[in-house]
Amino acid sequence: MKLSIVIPAYNEEESIGETLEKISEALEKIKIDHEILVVNDNSKDNTLGVLKAFAAKNPNLKYITNEGPNGFGYAVRKGLENFSGDCVAVMMGDLSDSPYDLINFYSKMLEGNYDCVFGTRWKQGGKVIDYPWVKKVINRVANRIIRIFMGIKYDDTTNAFKLYKRETIEGIKPFLSPHFNLTIELPLKAIIRGYSYTVVPNSWTNRKHGESKLKINEMGSRYFFILMYCFIEKYFSKGDFKKKW
Repeated sequence: MKLSIVIPAYNEEESIGETLEKISEALEKIKIDHEILVVNDNSKDNTLGVLKAFAAKNPNLKYITNEGPNGFGYAVRKGLENFSGDCVAVMMGDLSDSPYDLINFYSKMLEGNYDCVFGTRWKQGGKVIDYPWVKKVINRVANRIIRIFMGIKYDDTTNAFKLYKRETIEGIKPFLSPHFNLTIELPLKAIIRGYSYTVVPNSWTNRKHGESKLKINEMGSRYFFILMYCFIEKYFSKGDFKKKW
């Protein structure tokens, strides 16, 4: 099963090279058929130059530029329209997600034939390194609200790092979120539409370079909009969007 990794990148010239090196090294070590698809979200720095240099020596890297509209959600969505694998993971360009967790996700998907593999940083075996305490408090509150509101047990919906089969991605379209609210749209739609999933522990490490692209003060209403959309689908759609077994 070919693995695709979609990485949105905006002004990541200091981080993207190391991220690609680490992912490639880990996957090639155990011979996983893969492609890495970086979506350059119209970066203003030398991100594109770094991608060109890496692609010249690594045929598994592909990159495209999202000319606009721009934003995390738009960039990921462009990647999800252009990957070639049988399954696809969304990872960040700042090396916050571990390539070895990705391998574990992939192995779990093969082992259980799951439609999705979700990680959690907050259960036994998971960990966070240098996680800003304000974001941690907001994260735990937001995930608790999502769990209660949607009636689910999964506790790390807001983390983008997840793995989906191609059929799952096709089955949860169309996508609405232009920004980081896509991180909850994808898993919530997969869950309420009846796609199978398992949850495994994973790690998260704060970026070494640059600034986080997530602006918490801009995202509250956008997360709420997607949460309401998914709530309405779950309780009022009469199963019209459920997976056809």
